[in-house]
Amino acid sequence: MKDKNLPNDYNSISLEELTTEANKMIEELENQKDLEKSLEKYHNLVKLNNIIERKFQRDTKEINEKIKEKISIITQKKNAKKIK
Repeated sequence: MKDKNLPNDYNSISLEELTTEANKMIEELENQKDLEKSLEKYHNLVKLNNIIERKFQRDTKEINEKIKEKISIITQKKNAKKIK
């Protein structure tokens, strides 16, 4: 699903803010009585969810890479101490 209809600003917004936006959309959907308007809002919510999912995966990958780097540095320091 393409995210063409959603603002590009979503890439610069934090996960917390995106989640808040999704919660607002859900609240609006729950209160909506017109099904045609609900359908469009639902599709936007699905698109927003996809953006949140990709951003979460990207953030998780970055965190894992930083952890691996730190573990590597610690391991190198321990190995250097053993050699001395």
